[in-house]
Amino acid sequence: MPKNSKAVKRELDDDVTESVKDLLSNEDACDDSFKKTSLIVNNHGGEGKERDVEEGGSDGEEEEERPAWNSKLQYILAQVGFSVGLGNVWRFPYLCQKNGGGAYLVPYLILLVLIGIPLFFLELAVGQRIRRGSIGVWNYISPRLGGIGFASCVVCFFVALYYNVIISWSLFYFSQSFQQPLPWNECPLVKNTTSPYLVPECDKSSATTYYWYREALDISNSISEGGGLNWKMTVCLLAAWSMVCLAMIKGIQSSGKVMYFSSLFPYVVLICFLVRALLLKGSFDGIRHMFTPKLEIMLEAKVWREAATQVFFALGLGFGGVIAFSSYNKRDNNCHFDAVLVSFINFFTSVLATLVVFAVLGFKANIMQSKCIADNMKKIMPLFENGTQLLTIHHINGTQGSPVSAEDYSKILTIVRGENKYKDLALDSCTIEEELNKAVQGTGLAFIAFTEAMTHFPASPFWSVMFFLMLVNLGLGSMFGTIEGILTPLIDTFKVRKEFLTVGCCVLAFSIGLLFVQRSGNYFVAMFDDYSATLPLLLVVILENVAIAWFYGIDKFFEDLKDMLGFTPYRFYYYMWKYITPILLLALLCSSFVQLTMTPPSYSAWIQEEAKEQMLRFPPWGIVVCISLVVMAILPVPVVFCLRYFNIIDEKTSSLSTVSYKKGRIIKESPQPGEDDDTSLIQGKSPSEAPSPMPGNSIYRKPSSNGVPDVTTAPNGRYGIGYLMADMPDMPESNL
Repeated sequence: MPKNSKAVKRELDDDVTESVKDLLSNEDACDDSFKKTSLIVNNHGGEGKERDVEEGGSDGEEEEERPAWNSKLQYILAQVGFSVGLGNVWRFPYLCQKNGGGAYLVPYLILLVLIGIPLFFLELAVGQRIRRGSIGVWNYISPRLGGIGFASCVVCFFVALYYNVIISWSLFYFSQSFQQPLPWNECPLVKNTTSPYLVPECDKSSATTYYWYREALDISNSISEGGGLNWKMTVCLLAAWSMVCLAMIKGIQSSGKVMYFSSLFPYVVLICFLVRALLLKGSFDGIRHMFTPKLEIMLEAKVWREAATQVFFALGLGFGGVIAFSSYNKRDNNCHFDAVLVSFINFFTSVLATLVVFAVLGFKANIMQSKCIADNMKKIMPLFENGTQLLTIHHINGTQGSPVSAEDYSKILTIVRGENKYKDLALDSCTIEEELNKAVQGTGLAFIAFTEAMTHFPASPFWSVMFFLMLVNLGLGSMFGTIEGILTPLIDTFKVRKEFLTVGCCVLAFSIGLLFVQRSGNYFVAMFDDYSATLPLLLVVILENVAIAWFYGIDKFFEDLKDMLGFTPYRFYYYMWKYITPILLLALLCSSFVQLTMTPPSYSAWIQEEAKEQMLRFPPWGIVVCISLVVMAILPVPVVFCLRYFNIIDEKTSSLSTVSYKKGRIIKESPQPGEDDDTSLIQGKSPSEAPSPMPGNSIYRKPSSNGVPDVTTAPNGRYGIGYLMADMPDMPESNL
């Protein structure tokens, strides 16, 4: 704490006292000076505890102060880091390829405007307005819907469990990339007394596929075969959780600084990869294949459903991380600008990643085509000995020792098709389009297809290190937002020290995460990815939208936005929040539910003996786990609703939920008995209408040196909140 902090504190006290005097005089001119305010929270013992924050600095001696972002750039990087994740690199390119190439961008952009930006803006606004985590925000909006916040925390925890496992995989590959040649460059040999031979599993598949399934995961043949812990992945998982814990232990004060690297470094890598890939042979074939639009596919409902799902998850809606990050903002921050900016940064990042992926895959397709042609030519060459007309094509005599170009191969193939023995040759199809049509996503793209392409790069270890370091940073940025979506609501609710909660959460998650680093762990990752997030998050976001538009009131929310932003948002958002977005979300929810019910619960298993993937049904206990994941994530919503509805937890004890914040004053809709002295102040009456303000038990005043109670500052002043909060018997978040 600086030496002159006491002097600064004294000056702040004087400033805030003057602001309160202006408030008591009901002067509108006090808005500008009412930047430093008091936030008083009553403990159960009835004593108010006051929290002070200076404008531009914090009092280090206060334990309950709410931190703030050091700069707007740090906040934007945090939101970008949370929304831009691994899905932008390996999910969006796959969907683009699968759903019509460049044509897929049209439904994606339309749904980004209709669903993504409005809902992202809504979450930013409620977090910034109420300045609480997801639990406190939805308790404030409607106590009966307070379970939304708890459901968000449960989903965040489920996602964090397996998402950090993916980071641990990236850490393992990163650690193995400092070798020349790369360890997945060639199949290993089995040495025996006679002659060495390739490992059969690798020979039947490929070097990168074998390394992924056997060396990295050491995967079992089914989910029922646990096979014990994979110690290499266990160490990497411990390292991943340690990194998350160290970055989050001081809240945004520590994670915000990490964001400068974790959010910006992936863009540096993507641009470097794009430049390098464009210099490789065949890269433009991949890009041309990627953005050749197939407009007819846009008429399929499946394309729009998958585009809506991708928009929904790309922005991290419903996790609570967006609300948590925005709750540390100043009250007058332009969150509408932030919503549009982050949404389009996310979109352009996806397009950039798609360019990189398909430029590299185009290069790989050319290499695979050359290998395919070479293999086919070995089958065709015996025909040369028969003196056929193949000899009329120039260069043919030299094909024994030199590669055949794609053009010459096409001419040769035209002639060979006229031969009687053509069908007996069993030639493979060697086209770039067919190679590029082998759509891969997720781990298959990152750890198999992309790694195989990088083995053909000059200086391949360098590019491998850069690629997997980028994946680690993308994953960590999303993990920070996910963990913040858990920690912030719980800290706000139960008033625990963030250090203890952070360490406890990470230790618990690592312990449960051991499930994912056994030999069958990859199958559990797929299970959690399919069932723990989709339906629960859709339901959470629908309830968020309905809570604001219909419970809190869309007109009242627009007034709050005008009060915060200084201008009224476009009327477009009014109709989106009230009608169109809820309808689209319900349609998406029903579509996702039908898809899950129509598709039997299954997973892709790697069969070692056959060296290929095979779809297997989950065993009965696996189906129970799948259903339990969905039920556990949704359960807090009806449970809290019933507890409130049947007054098992009294709604009226959550007085904070009935308070509307206004600049310079508070309007309290249901004053507590015995608070008449302060009710006039809370209801905004002028001095002529109100009795003389006396120190009561509602607004906390500390005794000054002359014995006269005085009002002091509180942490919200730092963020330009501009309101006083009446002392409440209990915070709404603490009732559960």
